[in-house]
Amino acid sequence: MLVLLPPSEGKASSGRGAPLKPESLSLPGLGAAREAVLDELVELCAADEDKAREVLGLSEGLRGEVAKNTELRTAGARPAGEIYTGVLYDALDLASLDAAAKRRAARSLLVFSGLWGAVRVTDRIPSYRCSMGVKLPGLGALGAYWRAPMASVLPEAAGHGLVLDLRSAAYAAPWKPKGEVAGRTASVRVLHAPTRKVVSHFNKATKGRIVRSLLTAGIDPAGPAELVEALRDLGYVVEEKAPAKAKAGAAAWTLDVLVDEVH
Repeated sequence: MLVLLPPSEGKASSGRGAPLKPESLSLPGLGAAREAVLDELVELCAADEDKAREVLGLSEGLRGEVAKNTELRTAGARPAGEIYTGVLYDALDLASLDAAAKRRAARSLLVFSGLWGAVRVTDRIPSYRCSMGVKLPGLGALGAYWRAPMASVLPEAAGHGLVLDLRSAAYAAPWKPKGEVAGRTASVRVLHAPTRKVVSHFNKATKGRIVRSLLTAGIDPAGPAELVEALRDLGYVVEEKAPAKAKAGAAAWTLDVLVDEVH
């Protein structure tokens, strides 16, 4: 199983660990693209703070994020699973998983990023600010920039099992599973049952809980149908939308998880 996650806007501090080693990151086929984004981001933030803040879409109160980006090559690095924070990652709570579940997380979780493209939760990265929606002056819109590198790398990373896509729209743009991979992909959205609307807190927290439940139980569904069964066994209310027969095996499933409240 491969689980595709969005990053968090807010991030923990880098800490005092050893600095970034780009060559050590997973998915080495993304290495050249990562270096290009990293170089431009650092140069932009070091050259003109006001322009960098405008490009990154940061308010005056977040001016310090620009300075942080200038030190990406020298700042301490920590596992990505510790850097990313927020509602989804609080619910996932990687730190409290038992040893077996942590090993499953290391193999299964892939976090998409405007700066790194995608990283494993065990990859050591510094804290940064650069969303997928950013348009860098030289490289252009990052959502489009990452499509070519990811098209050559992600199909292999997807392996042969379920691809569970929990990304937000912006982070889904760089890579959309196609062909045989799409046929074993399930995209999940979480709806507030009384209103049948997507509510941000419910959506993020429930996605974190779903991933935690699967990791803790050691469940590794072979495909979307098996995922639906597993989620129902875990107590979730799921409505599935399988692709039409003409598209079966070449289109992703859509799963709606209905929740009344988040515990």
